[in-house]
Amino acid sequence: MQTDEALINELSDICGIIPEYWDIFGTLHITSLETKKAILRSMGLKIDFPEGVSNEIIFHKLGAWKRFMEPVTVISVTEQPLKLSIYIPAPEGAERSLSVAWSIEDEQGIKHAFVLSGDGITISDRQWIDGSRYIKVDLNDRCSRDIGYYTAEVSCDYTADDAGLRNHSGTSKVIIAPDRAYMPPELAAGKTWGLSVNLYSVRSSRNWGIGDLTDLKQTVTWIAGLDGGFVGINPLHATTNCRPYGVSPYSPISRLYRNFIYLDISGIPEVMESGKAQSILASEGFKQSLNDLRDQDLIDYDQIAVMKEMVLRQAFDLFYEKHYKSDSRRGTDFERFVAEEGEMLESFSLFLALRDYLLHEQKLRCWLEWPAEYMSPLTDAIQSFKKEHDDLILFYKYIQWLIDCQLKEVAQQISRLAMPVGLYHDLAFGSVADGSDAWNYQNIVAAGIEVGAPPDDFNPDGQNWGFPPLIPERIRETGYDFFIQTIRKNMKYFGALRIDHALGMFRLFWIPRGLAAKEGAYVTYPSEDLLRIISLESVRNKTMVIAEDLGTITGDARSKLSRFNMLSYRLLYFERNYPDPSFTTPDRYPATALCAITTHDLPTLHGYWTGKDIEVKRELGMYQDDIMLQRHLNDRARDRFLILDALKSQGIIPNDAPSDPAMVPDMSRELCIALYEYLARTPCKLLSVSLDDVIGTLNQQNMPGILDTYPSWRHKISRTLDQLSADEIFSALAEMFRKNDR
Repeated sequence: MQTDEALINELSDICGIIPEYWDIFGTLHITSLETKKAILRSMGLKIDFPEGVSNEIIFHKLGAWKRFMEPVTVISVTEQPLKLSIYIPAPEGAERSLSVAWSIEDEQGIKHAFVLSGDGITISDRQWIDGSRYIKVDLNDRCSRDIGYYTAEVSCDYTADDAGLRNHSGTSKVIIAPDRAYMPPELAAGKTWGLSVNLYSVRSSRNWGIGDLTDLKQTVTWIAGLDGGFVGINPLHATTNCRPYGVSPYSPISRLYRNFIYLDISGIPEVMESGKAQSILASEGFKQSLNDLRDQDLIDYDQIAVMKEMVLRQAFDLFYEKHYKSDSRRGTDFERFVAEEGEMLESFSLFLALRDYLLHEQKLRCWLEWPAEYMSPLTDAIQSFKKEHDDLILFYKYIQWLIDCQLKEVAQQISRLAMPVGLYHDLAFGSVADGSDAWNYQNIVAAGIEVGAPPDDFNPDGQNWGFPPLIPERIRETGYDFFIQTIRKNMKYFGALRIDHALGMFRLFWIPRGLAAKEGAYVTYPSEDLLRIISLESVRNKTMVIAEDLGTITGDARSKLSRFNMLSYRLLYFERNYPDPSFTTPDRYPATALCAITTHDLPTLHGYWTGKDIEVKRELGMYQDDIMLQRHLNDRARDRFLILDALKSQGIIPNDAPSDPAMVPDMSRELCIALYEYLARTPCKLLSVSLDDVIGTLNQQNMPGILDTYPSWRHKISRTLDQLSADEIFSALAEMFRKNDR
């Protein structure tokens, strides 16, 4: 008889818990029994007694036979005609009277029906389970179908000698997907460049102290005029806009909806028409506050959010009376948007309304502290709340509609400018535990678990990112609905989407709450299904995909991403001839990739060159000892030498230029352009130029691992958009790209 530990190990293997991992230092970590049990419990499995564990093992091994039919089937468009299987408890002889009726329906409601009996029924397997006989019946489609989402419905009946007529039925989602993600025709054999901008950091004479969607529209026009193919921006996901934890665009409360702080308030018709809104805007105190917010070098999310919401509420009051009640054209457009968004917008807006109410009434900020009757969106109390606060819920729907309208205007501008890619958006890796996604979709979110990373140089105990993971089995049981919507909503209006931490589609590092991060374990995910779904949405939305494959991603994972035509993400800082630290030559970069020098979590080019990031980390106490600090200083001096050497080897800077980095203490404009020319010579389809690099920003946008002693996500750029667009360095960069694209 198996021991409790052996049973847990067997169930863990079945559920995709990897039994060990190697950290960056070459240390092997064996997943503990405690960790395995915590992860299994978080998946909703009953493991408190050996009998329960044994039952879970049996269920998972025989899951298909016990289900009647799989909840979802994901196949390649080339694997047709489709074949489905059903599993029927059928005593001996039942096949003779078995009749199967099934249909497959597309998204337009067109249905093809089939009836099978006698010799038309294909039985491919038989099993005895718990004393009962089961048969596996294969259902074969009769044609090849287009890519898309389908619903298969099956019912069967047969006569059993002991109980007369028996019936079984079920439904399943069928996803027929392309083998490759979308690629713009202009990039099939070509490449382009674009500017990456942290939208929140943008200064302009008219915004409210944070970049907004009108600033984005102006940036798109500017870069298109320089023959740039795209403008990259940070995630626009909804956050709390409260310091210090709620300002990161990578820590959203929901990845399905967007942050109202990016709205251009002056671009909303109701703001212009509302006397109350105009009265607020015209008050001396309000105007002075706006001027102060524009002048500050750090973004005050809390104050900006309060001021924008104050005006938005007045705008909504006018919209409600003038348009919503009277079914005007604008009101009808809003209702169409609400209908198209459906239950997801309803549940997101409900969460925000409930959070407002409980914060005001009971000073409760986090839903994990809410009264029991509000802990689930399915309770009677929630239904009562919806009826009593319908106008507040409608207000939050209105805000999302406004954001959608302004983003649509940017997309229309891109279409007029004929940019080959357009907007390049970032999809954050996850959403926070006290957010809307975690509350609304508790059935697929692992409770008591957070995601992170194993030990590394700066985090010897590992990293905990504070996001609850999705349960692989549960997302599959629900037909991947939440995942599909997350991808779809983040591709809308965007020509490219970067998938943050692409390794997470293959495996995620789960950390049970209460344990150190290094005590976590990797859990596998159905990568083939997820990549096919992304490819399907990519083709439908005409959105190319960049998979952020930095870090400890395996060669197999990179190979699979490439097979699906998803661009690799290559940074100059990391592209080396390992174990030799010299920089990879341009010709050795892959074509199916986006290349860049740096990213928001790493030092800017100017900060890197001067060692500003090392200085800040020392001041923040991020170095364990002086030995580590000195090693990083030595490595940086070496890397500056290697960069100069790499530029000389390509003939980008002259051979008689200084080789000693001490003779090049600062990053000049010429050296910055030279480094981007180095990347422009690669075959990579996309080259992303960081605005911070070009304008000489020293401080990086985010300091990973530091929550409140560094102003992450709050730095503004040094000049306004109008000033930047007149700077000749951008014209020089554009001309350099033209020269290297010939």
